[in-house]
Amino acid sequence: MKELVYAENPWWEWDNWEEKDRDIKEYRRSRVKWRPSWIDELSLEPFSMNIVMGPRQVGKTTGIKILISELLKKRKAESVFYFSCDLVADIKELREVVNFYRRLKDSRGISSSFIFLDEVTGLEDWWRLIKGYVDAGFFERDVLVLLGSASFRFKGFSEAFPGRRGKGRDVEVLPLSFPEYLRVNNVDFKMSDYSRILSLFDRYMETGGFPRSINGDDRFSDDFLASVERDCIKTGRNPKILRQIARDIAEKAPSAMSFNSIASSIGVSHNTVQDYVKLMEDMFLIGVAYMKEGEKILYRKEKKIFFRDPFIARSLSFRLSDAALLEWIVQEHMLREFGEVYYWRNGFEIDIVAGEMKIEVKEGKPHRRYPKNVVVLSKDDIPAFLLGERML
Repeated sequence: MKELVYAENPWWEWDNWEEKDRDIKEYRRSRVKWRPSWIDELSLEPFSMNIVMGPRQVGKTTGIKILISELLKKRKAESVFYFSCDLVADIKELREVVNFYRRLKDSRGISSSFIFLDEVTGLEDWWRLIKGYVDAGFFERDVLVLLGSASFRFKGFSEAFPGRRGKGRDVEVLPLSFPEYLRVNNVDFKMSDYSRILSLFDRYMETGGFPRSINGDDRFSDDFLASVERDCIKTGRNPKILRQIARDIAEKAPSAMSFNSIASSIGVSHNTVQDYVKLMEDMFLIGVAYMKEGEKILYRKEKKIFFRDPFIARSLSFRLSDAALLEWIVQEHMLREFGEVYYWRNGFEIDIVAGEMKIEVKEGKPHRRYPKNVVVLSKDDIPAFLLGERML
């Protein structure tokens, strides 16, 4: 156990640990790299229990390693503890790891520390262990950062700790949006640069916003799929069914669809489809836009299911239409802006309803007239819209 813990915390032994750390080395080799802004959303004042959620491979671990590097400029090395919970089989082993660090803290006279538990949600009943330590007051002078790739693994835990997380915050880490994609590529949002912006939008439709896809890593698609399948298996589901459902969603999009229609296509029950769609939502792979009439949300009607990033869509499906991809990008943008997104149908369909906005997405120029309160976006309009309508 000691060797494993020390291997995960090389700064305890080496000043030049960054030259040995795989995540930092890969980050430094990247052609396009940036300091993730979500790091600054974490509370670093004791006592804090921060929860960091986001899809696999989005850069959560690298972001934490960057933060650790910054902390070590001001803190004693042994006051910063990191551990990937993918390396242990169950909470019994994790308890041994945490207890080892607690003993080390005591022996070095460290009263306050930063504790990072990566992919902790992959362990069954992980929250019982954390709750026990918190209730016993073991972390009262510490900053705790818990990271995971499935939001449902955190929901029950958060509800079990009302008012007991100190100054901690929930932080969601998602693939870069298109405006963020432009920033890391050092492109200004100017009308004179719009032809370049359009060109980069075409590239964004291919790469999405994951660090490794942006940097053209040929291995990334296989690694991403393998990580999704591992998480699927951990929940007791069949990754083959997940991929079949994802592919059928892509083939039916951008049309609204029912769970029954997907079930009929791949030969499973509609309850199975509903279960896997919820799982993919919780894994930050897809979003669901329900039909809305006025203030009424029609959950039983057909729904629009969208992939939350172009790279996710390309990894999980064989065939994609540009029409679907364009609509998905705008749907994700509105979901991040408003926290929820819907669609509307009454004689004709409005692709996206969010807040007071109604948006119709067309690959080319529209062939019909829409009400004045509907924003109609062609492919060339979409980048400007995503940039806050600066150039519309």
